[in-house]
Amino acid sequence: MSKPPRSLKGFWRDRRGVSAVEFALIAPVLVILYCGLAELTQAMMAQRRLSNIASSIGDLVAQSAQLSNARRDDVFTIGATIMAPFPTGTLRMCLVSVSSDATGRDTVDWSENRNSHANCPAAGTVLGANVIPTGVLPANQSVVMAKASYGYTSPIKFILPSTLNFYRTFYLRPRKSDKVLRVT
Repeated sequence: MSKPPRSLKGFWRDRRGVSAVEFALIAPVLVILYCGLAELTQAMMAQRRLSNIASSIGDLVAQSAQLSNARRDDVFTIGATIMAPFPTGTLRMCLVSVSSDATGRDTVDWSENRNSHANCPAAGTVLGANVIPTGVLPANQSVVMAKASYGYTSPIKFILPSTLNFYRTFYLRPRKSDKVLRVT
């Protein structure tokens, strides 16, 4: 009733189970590839949302002639809402009105930030020559600068174990007036 043991030569020629062995060798590579692509896709989505936030909050401010405290709070709330479903704990937003005088000297008229943006210049600051790109702010003009940053931490932490920091800056000209005024 039992078969006699096979010879070693017959064992090496037996092809049963080859697919299972090949799958066992390839499966870890496929799992790493899948997890890596999932992590990178999530990071790209967070980066895209951050770009949308910076352009949207700047656009909302540039569409009006004045920025009040209530409108500022609404704009920052909208920015945080755009980031969903990502957590907003590391989201930082900054709105700045910059005016240029006849000599081309750029000065910050007002500055508002959410979550203490480190790169948000204070009101009255004279900006250096390379802060605003050439051609964005001509002499005797004004521009709204919207900055946003986000520290993305992957929930999987397989391929991206540390936090990735994304930064976006948009420049928009006021639409209804020469300058967006800050009112209380």
